[in-house]
Parts: sequence; structure tokens; C-alpha cells
Amino acid sequence: MNLHHYLKFSLIHVVGAISLFAAILGGSYVTIGLVSVSAFFVIGDAILGNDTSDPKLAHPGVLTFQLWLALPMLALIMFTAAWSFSQGDPLGYGAFVQRLTGYDMVAAREALGWHRISSIVASGLLVGLIGTITAHELIHRTQDPVSMIIGRWLLAFSFDTSFAIEHVYGHHLYVATTADPATAPRGRSVYLHILISTIKGNVSAWRIEARRLKHEGRGWLTFRNAIIRGQLMSLSLVAMAWGIGGWAAAGFLVACGLWGKALLEIVNYIEHYGIVRDPALPVQPRHSWNTNSRISSWSMFNLTRHSHHHAHGEVPYHALKPVPEAPLMFSGYLATMLITLVPPLWQAIMTPRLKAWDRDHASPAERVLARAADLAARGQRPAMP
Repeated sequence: MNLHHYLKFSLIHVVGAISLFAAILGGSYVTIGLVSVSAFFVIGDAILGNDTSDPKLAHPGVLTFQLWLALPMLALIMFTAAWSFSQGDPLGYGAFVQRLTGYDMVAAREALGWHRISSIVASGLLVGLIGTITAHELIHRTQDPVSMIIGRWLLAFSFDTSFAIEHVYGHHLYVATTADPATAPRGRSVYLHILISTIKGNVSAWRIEARRLKHEGRGWLTFRNAIIRGQLMSLSLVAMAWGIGGWAAAGFLVACGLWGKALLEIVNYIEHYGIVRDPALPVQPRHSWNTNSRISSWSMFNLTRHSHHHAHGEVPYHALKPVPEAPLMFSGYLATMLITLVPPLWQAIMTPRLKAWDRDHASPAERVLARAADLAARGQRPAMP
């Protein structure tokens, strides 16, 4: 077998190990780790080009195990970071590290200071990167109970287990239409999208779950309600953080979770911004923005090949194809996400790209929808669902 194509998807674990090492060292190393990881993604995508390979991998179990490893890794990273917000030495973690390495974590924690802000930013980024992105792959494996359980626990870190419902049974059906909360219409800023998509996505998940329970002859107030169980999972994580370091550690975990959820909505924003679809047509590769940037692809389990994923949601990440005819993002994921944070710059880049999409990819009916979306954007009013 070609070992390279198995090892490349371990890049996320390398990033996680570096982040864990920085959290253990504490102080300025936390900020250095955050800056280094961010630069690695942005610069790596810029200079290392694209990965358009399409290998046939005969050992998918190895690739699934790489996904499962995300849960213990994220749990250890978040425990370490929450420990740094605590007093004393909860569970004797600092003493254990000192016995193992000779490094005094307790003393290093005293130098954390304002670097706690970096800790929240970095940990929330990892909740999105190691947690949500890995969970995204796992929750599509609805016939694999182990993957589903691990995926939901990963989503619990961002208080978003409802994503496992809305994404699979809502978003994939309605993508690029006004019925999809995750598809941002033309002219909407990323900040407004985070709020709208979060609220409407949760409402959609509740409706989907309520229909399922009604079909089973049950009401919504039951432990069989996956949304209720999911929120209890998230609350249990907050309770554990409180047990580790009191309200400071619990507040830290909540802040990281909310930041991780916001990152998911930013990802939704860049993957679908402004694209329209005739609801009468099936979802096709042209209905999502794609990228083949090497570092983003390897570290995000081919989430970058989003066009193929939406056209064929049942295909596992290692079998997704680059789809040459798909509309392309202008950069890798992290660089693109950073640009969304400056709405005028984002609009300046995306407006001509949307015109090109209308010209080169839209069906006749979709060109009509696109013109209506442009009018709505110029009128500074969002397209109504």
C-alpha cells in the first residue's frame, strides 16, 4: 500500500500534539503555538499547492481509526487547557507531568497571564478543527454506531450535537436553497450568518427530531430525543470542567465551545456563500465551493472536496474526488475564513466569483434565482427563506 496516503491524514494529530505541548509548557508558548499553527495552515496552503490525487486505499479501517483518535486527543487538550485555568493541581496532573518530564507545570501556569486569551482562541480553534470537522465525517456514518457516538461526543464540546441531525437530514437536502439555514445569501456578512444559521439550524434540528419521534408515537420530552441527550452531554463536559477548576475552568470551556460553534458557521459560510440551486434539481458538484489546497485537505479529512461530498454524501472522506469542474475557493480554508472577517474585502473578492458562477455553472432557472439574490443583496435586505 502507499503509506503516504494513510499518513497524510494524520496531520491533524500532529497539529493536536503541538497544541498539547504548547498548553503543557504554558505562558508565552501558548501564543507561540497558536501563531505557529495558524501560519502553518495559511502559508502551507499558499506555497505547497494542491493535492488532486485520487488513490484507491484498501484499508479503510486504518482511516476510520484516525478519526476515532480525535476524541481522546481533544479531551486531553481541553483538560490540559482547563487545568491551566484552575487553582492547585487537579487530579495531580501537574505532578504527573513533572515526574514524567521534570517540567514544573504549576510554576509555568503562573506565567500564563494574558496568554489565557490565546488559550481560549487556540482551544476553540481545536474544538472546530479536531472536534467538529472530524465529527462531520463520523455523523454521516449513520449505520456505524461507534462512529456516531464518537462524532456526537466531539460535537458536544461545541454544544452542537444537533448538527448531527440538521446537517445530515436538513442541510444535505436543502443546500444552496433559501430553505437551508447554512447557506448564506449574497450580501450577508459572516457575523450575521453565525447568528442566523445557529438559530435556524437548531430550530430545523428540533423539527426534524420532533417528526422522527412523532413517527415513533412519542412526544418530544423524552430521553429518546437526541437533542436533549446531546445537550446533557455538553452540560456534563461543563460540569467536569467545573470539577477540575471551578467557574473559571467551566467558563473557559463554554467560551471555547461557543467559539468552536462560530467556526463551524464560518466554514458553512465559505463553503456555500451566494450559490443558488433550483430546488427541482438534485444537488450537484457546482452547488458548493471547493478547494484542493494541500494542507487544508490533509488536515481536514478532505472536507475541502466539498463539491463531491454534497453530490454524494455517502462517500467516505478518503474516497472523495477533486472534481475539476467544481467552482473553486480563492485559497485554503483558514486563509479564506480570515478574509470573511473583513466583509468589504470578502465582498470585493466574491462578487466577481459569483458573477463567474452565474455565467459558467448556473442553469437557466438558477440564473433567475441569482439575479433575484443580487437584487436582494443590493437592497441590503437578506433573501427571505
